[in-house]
Amino acid sequence: MDRRLVGTLRDRLRDRAAAGAGPLEVLEVGAGIGTMLARLLEWDVLPDGEIRYAAVDVDPDTVASVAPYVREWAEERAVSVSGRDPIVIETVDRRIELETVAAEAVSYADRTAGEWDLLVGAALLDILDLGGLDRLLGALSPGGYCYFPITFDGATRFRPTHPADREIERLYHAHMDAKPGGSSRAGGDVLGRLRAAADVRILGVAGSDWVVRPIEGAYPADEAYFLRYIVDTIEVAVGEMTDDTETLEAWLTERREQADAAELCYLTHQLDVLGRVDE
Repeated sequence: MDRRLVGTLRDRLRDRAAAGAGPLEVLEVGAGIGTMLARLLEWDVLPDGEIRYAAVDVDPDTVASVAPYVREWAEERAVSVSGRDPIVIETVDRRIELETVAAEAVSYADRTAGEWDLLVGAALLDILDLGGLDRLLGALSPGGYCYFPITFDGATRFRPTHPADREIERLYHAHMDAKPGGSSRAGGDVLGRLRAAADVRILGVAGSDWVVRPIEGAYPADEAYFLRYIVDTIEVAVGEMTDDTETLEAWLTERREQADAAELCYLTHQLDVLGRVDE
């Protein structure tokens, strides 16, 4: 995520919290197991004081994993976690009431229209039908902010190069485009829609590219697992788009061998977008 945009969001939220009478209200859609909340806390993005945070995901099993993840994350930090519904997260300067919700993002936004100071959707809009973007934004109260980091925008690259790379990428992106609501150009599509909206002002856009590469002959942290997951995902996606199984299998075999030998690099282009709805 782009640190300049993160800094802008941090400052804007601090000012909004200072001007408000109640807790800052944050809605995250497509929240997964809670990694974005942890990141916002680690980067000091959320202001001091009282915060209400709703983590919404369509998958009930994923939602059930939020509390265990947050408790495990807090064990290694000066953070206390208590309660169940809501989960209460306390740091030196903040008290966060975390609600976990199993629901479809747009439907939940409709039910809570006008309630939220901040809407967050990380790595979400490339798999969500952008026809629902206006309804998502309707969840914001006047002057509220929308933050859409890690939005895929049309580039998937591997190194070293392989003769089939271009065709594999084309088919992989075509599979994204064929899915309901999917788009391999979601970053640019989101920008276009926000620019066309009469009541939204774009505060910043930045590249948020991922680069996964070995360091001194090994992958740091869990990046080897991540690479294998990406290759597996491409296998399924491209396998549904081509009859040329021989070329696909040759590409997959070489990429997996390179990952096992810590020789494979992966690059993908994404955008972070920060906006504000009118007062």
